[in-house]
Amino acid sequence: MGALVFVLIVLAVFALVGLMMALKIVRQYEKGVLFRFGRLTGTREPGLRLIVPFVDVLHRVSLRIVTMPIQSQGIITRDNVSVDVSAVAYFRIVDATKSVIAIENVGAAINQIAQTTLRKVVGQHTLDETLSETDRINIDIREILDITTADWGVEVTLVELKDIQLPDSMKRAMARQAEAEREKRAKIINAEGESMAAAALGDASDTMMAHPLALQLRNLQSLVEIGVDKNTTVVFPAPLMSTIGELGAFLAREATAAGATAPASPAALTSAVAGITAGSVNGKPEMV
Repeated sequence: MGALVFVLIVLAVFALVGLMMALKIVRQYEKGVLFRFGRLTGTREPGLRLIVPFVDVLHRVSLRIVTMPIQSQGIITRDNVSVDVSAVAYFRIVDATKSVIAIENVGAAINQIAQTTLRKVVGQHTLDETLSETDRINIDIREILDITTADWGVEVTLVELKDIQLPDSMKRAMARQAEAEREKRAKIINAEGESMAAAALGDASDTMMAHPLALQLRNLQSLVEIGVDKNTTVVFPAPLMSTIGELGAFLAREATAAGATAPASPAALTSAVAGITAGSVNGKPEMV
C-alpha cells in the first residue's frame, strides 16, 4: 500500500511538471515560433499556449521597436578629413519566422551591418555635406539597412547621426572661416548702406535744386539743432555760389550806372566776398 502511494505521488509530480512545461505564455508584444522535432510548425499568437513537452520548442520573438546605439566610428570623408561619427538606429521585427530561421542573432547582425553602412555612407560625402546634410545621410543609411535586413524579417524605422567629433585643427580652421564670412557680410552690408545713402543724398540734392527754398528751410533746421546746445557763436553756412552770383550782378549794375563798360574785376568780387564774415559781436551771433 505504501509503495502504491509513493508511485502515485511520483506520477502526480511528473504530471505537474509536464503540465508546467506544456503551458507557455506569449505576451502581447511577442509572437511565438513553434518547432516540433526541429521542424517549423507555425507561429503562436499572444496568450496561453499549450505545447507538447520534450517534443515542441517555442521561441518567443519581441515585436517592439528596439533602440540600438551605433558606437563611434573613425571615418575619413571624401575630402580626406578624419571624423568620429556615432549614430542610433531604431528597428523592429515584422516577420518572426524569418528572424528566427534566416539569421542566428538579429541584434548583433544589425549592429555590425549598421556600423559598416555608417562608414560607407559618410565616407562618400565631404565634411561640409556631413555637417549640413545629415537628413539625407540618415535616409541613405536607413534605405541601405532596409534592403539588407528585409530577408531577416526586420524593418529599420529610423537612423539618426548622434554625434560628429572633429579634430581640433579643423575646429580652429572652421572658426576662422566663419569669422571671415561674417566680416565679408559686414563689409557688404556697409557698402550697400553707403550706396543707398548716396542715392538718397542725390535725390535730396535734386529736390533742393528744383526748390531753392528747401535749402533755406534745411539751414533753419540746422540752426534749431545747433541752438539746443546754447552756443554763443553760430556759424551758419550761406549759399556761397548764389551769393557770389548776386554780388556780381549787383556790381555789374553799379558799373553800368556809373558809365563803366568793363565788368567787375575778380579782385573786386573777392574783396566783396571777403567782407562777409562770421563771428561774434558783443557775445551775439552774426549771420554769414
